[in-house]
Amino acid sequence: MFGACKKDNKPAVPVVTPPSSFSFNALKVNGVYNGFNYKGVNTSPVIQLSFTAAVSHNAVASGISFKNNAGAVIVFSASYQNNDSTVVITPSALQPLTKYTLNVSTDLKSAAGSNLQTAVVVQLTTAIDTTNKFPVVTDDQLLDIVQKQTFKYFYDFGHPVSGLARERNTSGDVVTTGGSGFGIMAIVTGVSRQYITRAQGLARMQLMVAFLKNTAQTFHGAFPHWLNGNTGVVVPFSTQDDGADLVETSYLMEGLLTARQYFNGTGTDETNLRADINILWNNVDWNWFRQNNQNTLFWHWSPNYAWSTNMQVHGWNEALITYVLAASSTTHAVPKIVYDNGWAGNRSMKNGNTYYGVQLPLGPAGGGPLFFAHYSFLGINPNGLSDAYASYDVQNKAHATINYNYCVANPNGYYGYGSNCWGLTASDINGGYNASSPTNDVGVIAPTAAIASLPYTPAQSMQALRFFYYKLGDKMWGPYGFYDSFNLNEPWFTTSDLAIDEGPIIVMIENYRSGLLWNLFMSCPEVKTGMKGLGFQSPNL
Repeated sequence: MFGACKKDNKPAVPVVTPPSSFSFNALKVNGVYNGFNYKGVNTSPVIQLSFTAAVSHNAVASGISFKNNAGAVIVFSASYQNNDSTVVITPSALQPLTKYTLNVSTDLKSAAGSNLQTAVVVQLTTAIDTTNKFPVVTDDQLLDIVQKQTFKYFYDFGHPVSGLARERNTSGDVVTTGGSGFGIMAIVTGVSRQYITRAQGLARMQLMVAFLKNTAQTFHGAFPHWLNGNTGVVVPFSTQDDGADLVETSYLMEGLLTARQYFNGTGTDETNLRADINILWNNVDWNWFRQNNQNTLFWHWSPNYAWSTNMQVHGWNEALITYVLAASSTTHAVPKIVYDNGWAGNRSMKNGNTYYGVQLPLGPAGGGPLFFAHYSFLGINPNGLSDAYASYDVQNKAHATINYNYCVANPNGYYGYGSNCWGLTASDINGGYNASSPTNDVGVIAPTAAIASLPYTPAQSMQALRFFYYKLGDKMWGPYGFYDSFNLNEPWFTTSDLAIDEGPIIVMIENYRSGLLWNLFMSCPEVKTGMKGLGFQSPNL
């Protein structure tokens, strides 16, 4: 007979139920979900983070952090909804136009003890502070403020030895040839506006012209892009760009001829100044820059590298003034075929397409950076000006309007772009420099672009100027007027000033207000003759 089976008396192992999974479920910032990157957020946002289970209150301090872009910790309060599965974060003391990061790490735990499965990162950028940073004045008074402050870059900050314009506010002894041409026109404006006396303006002009005539290095009469303001020796712009820069030289001559027409007194000082300017003007061998009599002009020549850069000056870009002056020279003039073939490319610079509702006569798609419409036209008056290729008031108004319409349309969705914040041109960007345009837009606005377009888009430009000054003045207004550029999307603001961007601001405001620089430059007898010879028609000719 079999006995009963003996049972195993081992103790039973208790069954432990693992904590339920704990993961992120939903996000809302101020009641709206828009991904994980928010622009234009108010300074007291309400951020709701929802999870699949109740959150441990004790783990919030270690599991959720809020920091600004510099890494400083931002204090926040936390409350709970939906049976503690939603944490409501309310940060305190956020600043306008500042980037913040809300980080939810896997250290966050559920009430049951589970760690968050995947971290969550939310980026928030706060909105513009719309309060006025300066007292509101009339538009005419505002233009006075901007011109007078910008003038200081060229007068107060002019190089102490040469009087020429420094390349930028951090350039030390490096002065810029083209920027100095713009600065000369700024000096004329300053005298006309009585920011300085005529005697002060004349003394500064004498200093600059004497340095250019007696000290500065030249090459076949042309100046380099950069010079040392103490010694006049070339500062290479790049390895092979260590000699003549014909386009920069043309900006300098544009300014010098304008000053020659302004300082028209019969006294010895002004008479001698005009004679010295004529020496500089007549010394430029424009024909040399045809590189062995080709029917085009070349941008650079180097004593060490000769024509190795081999860059032709052809349109449409910022260099119309170069061909106008080359044709206007009384000592080394180039014939019309050089203009038609080299600049106009036998009509290849024509465009004719429509962008953002505006037909563009000349140039690249979208118009290119706005300095194309500024640098040559600081002196050349586009109003009523035409030739075989375009009407130049139509061209420049189209270019500026396309730039404006593009920024209003804002196809890249950059924060801040719109009818009061527009203007793409060459400027500093975060970590570099960029020739911004509708086809090369990195989110950076340069005040010079819209402001210097006042003659072309007066209402749109004035609206932008008011915005830059009143709304962004705490970040963008400095000792020499507007800083170079900003990016509201990052956000980022430079504190740099560039001569080639400051100059068009004061000069084109003056042309908008009085036509002063246009009238002076276009009164040059040589310019009248040269432009007529190229086929231009204008009330000024």
